[in-house]
Amino acid sequence: MSASQQVTVQQPAELLKFLLATWPEAKRKTLQNWLKFRQVSVNGVAVTKFNHPLSRGDIVAIGKSAPSAPAGKIGAGIRIRHEDGHLIVIEKPSGLLSMASERERDRTAYAQLMHHARRGDPKSRERVFIVHRLDKETSGLMVFARSEEAKRFLQDHWDQTKKRYLAVTTGRPRAESGRYETHLDESDPLRVRSLPKPGNKTRHAVTEYRVIQSCERHSLVELTLVTGRRHQIRVHLAGDGCPIIGDERYGNGSNPAGRLGLHSASLEFRHPVTKQQLRFESPLPPELAKFDRW
Repeated sequence: MSASQQVTVQQPAELLKFLLATWPEAKRKTLQNWLKFRQVSVNGVAVTKFNHPLSRGDIVAIGKSAPSAPAGKIGAGIRIRHEDGHLIVIEKPSGLLSMASERERDRTAYAQLMHHARRGDPKSRERVFIVHRLDKETSGLMVFARSEEAKRFLQDHWDQTKKRYLAVTTGRPRAESGRYETHLDESDPLRVRSLPKPGNKTRHAVTEYRVIQSCERHSLVELTLVTGRRHQIRVHLAGDGCPIIGDERYGNGSNPAGRLGLHSASLEFRHPVTKQQLRFESPLPPELAKFDRW
């Protein structure tokens, strides 16, 4: 089903039944979301009631921002969690770059989503836009925009986006919950340094955390970003003596899961067009969830 389609009613029916019959590929929940977010119009007027009566000759249209049914997994193990005419929310696997580097241009989340948006047609004008990044080794939720306007809105309001991570650490933080607040020097492209006082090259970095579960060797820590600096969580946990597993750059090399133990578990933000508050949750991947058995 392509966005902005319209259909002329041939015989009287209730709106939801008509939608189910006309767009059979869309799940009932998807159709209900279209109604809820005012993406269904009858004769040019938005309608939200599922039992709205239709008459012969009525024009039913689906707006561009109507959420489509999630497409499941696409290339490189990416799972689409939400897609509409303005944004795409995905779960990125560990080991996949967010965007191109000097060494890798094609096997990235950005390249795969461009291919998905263009349906494999290199002449298509469809585009996706990067809103934020995850480290290659980090898995979990990311959001991409479908237009420059949506990208601008999401980035302008990114400090209002609620970002929650889960980390499996070696050892445990000194306190059960708290707040890391330091100044990060990001001038070295390979390694970020944490300093107690501000300097000419530093940026203020704040992370709130709480320990969810601990065992003999490892802990599961929930972290909420107040600021969003490069490697912020990795540096803050290492500075507290409990580096993330698999973090060779800031940790001790312990890697029982065969990957970095950091996962983007929750994103909550306002839709750039409907202004609806959206929230997405992603569970801890299986290879990290068994940390208490290592």
